[in-house]
Amino acid sequence: MYSFMSDATNTEVRVRFAPSPTGFLHVGGLRTALYNFLFARRHGGSMILRIEDTDKSREVEGAIGHIIDDLRWAGIRYDEGVTRTGEAMGDHGPYVQSERLELYRQYARQLIDADHAYYCFCSEERLEKVRKQQLERHGRSKYDQHCRRLTAKERQSRLEAGMPHVVRMKIPDTADGEHTFRDTIRGEVSIPYENLDDQIIMKSDGFPTYHLASVVDDHLMEISHVIRGEEWLPSTPKHLLLYEYLDWKAPEFAHLPLLLNEDRSKLSKRQGDVMVKDYREKGYLPEALVNFVALLGWSPGDDREIFSLDELTEEFDLQRISKSGAVFNVEKLQWMNGVYLRNYPMEQLVELGRPYLEQAGFETGDRDRVQLILETIRDNMRTLEDIPSAVEVFKARSVADRIAADPGLQDMVEQESSRQVFEALSRRITAGESITKKRFLALMKEVQKETGVKGKNLWMPVRIALTGEQHGPELPAVVEILGKETCLERLRERLSA
Repeated sequence: MYSFMSDATNTEVRVRFAPSPTGFLHVGGLRTALYNFLFARRHGGSMILRIEDTDKSREVEGAIGHIIDDLRWAGIRYDEGVTRTGEAMGDHGPYVQSERLELYRQYARQLIDADHAYYCFCSEERLEKVRKQQLERHGRSKYDQHCRRLTAKERQSRLEAGMPHVVRMKIPDTADGEHTFRDTIRGEVSIPYENLDDQIIMKSDGFPTYHLASVVDDHLMEISHVIRGEEWLPSTPKHLLLYEYLDWKAPEFAHLPLLLNEDRSKLSKRQGDVMVKDYREKGYLPEALVNFVALLGWSPGDDREIFSLDELTEEFDLQRISKSGAVFNVEKLQWMNGVYLRNYPMEQLVELGRPYLEQAGFETGDRDRVQLILETIRDNMRTLEDIPSAVEVFKARSVADRIAADPGLQDMVEQESSRQVFEALSRRITAGESITKKRFLALMKEVQKETGVKGKNLWMPVRIALTGEQHGPELPAVVEILGKETCLERLRERLSA
């Protein structure tokens, strides 16, 4: 069994988040980055941002910048790594793998010289033929080690002839052995050698594969703990063999559970949004999304669900991460975002809400009015994207249509007692210069005294006449936002109907 460092307290904690620049940051990537960040902060360590760009065919222009922007938006601050301008921040750079190619080639040659790796000259056609034959025979395929059996003379002649080649690492050639290692989350894990392949570690284009590059970089960057997705769990024995071959001490590994759709399939774009940018654009707050993804597979050990980033840092423990997949429940995220919206600092909410109000056709120059609108509607909001629909109540052109479309609303406003209330309230609003929440409440008391109408029969017709709805935000606040002239216009519209 492979030995590890015993715990985080016996060594300086250094972790890394190492995305590939193949597009925008995935919510699964956000969770991996967050767990690395929390673990580093919890133990007074450092977090490194490394870009793994050795597969140039999949690289997307601008992706590195998008990833950095999303991390900043989420409040995840790394200590070393590539910056927005492409420069290195820290003493272990370069932090972009395509700038480290000579290092990987150096260690590949060292592995070959030590007989832990070898050149492979097999063509794609031969590999495909072997794969098909193996699948037909026993339903399983792996490299048949053809080039591993070449003589030194045969290898040298092929190299001198300039034949295209890759470099493969050697897996111990045993039929019944297995590689056992400890994972912080999963405990003891054993993988039979027969399930392992002589992995390619250097491609024919001179670029390394993930297996060699990640091991070399983690060692040279002094990474103490590798916290990554469970898709890399089956490859961990190969990585540990590389550490052994290179006579390096391995870091501790922790493999995070998958994120799942509601039907427990792997989270994918086919069933909903999976990129951080999607949630940013839909008006989710960074604090809410971070809080939500933190609880996808990790538990604080009690029933609490709302955590600030500082509170998550204090509580975070790798031992409390589940082995099983975590369901990405969008309804739960919406609920959590609503909680944050209701408690968000109003000064910040005003700035975040302005673009959505402008989208709905509202002028936003009057900051006090913007604040009053947001204070009035935010209890019923789940995301900032709800603002345009929530402020429809303040638009005069839609009230009459909403009432006309609902016989129940029509019956309520056409009652004789309702008309008495409208007339009494109109007179009192007309007599004043403006209308505020406080004045409206006083006027409604006067109307009740004059008409004798009270309770639901007093308040409900006024709400319907002013908003076209039976329920909604606090009515005095709605009245102040609408203003004197709009309130009078809507009341008179009902009286003339």
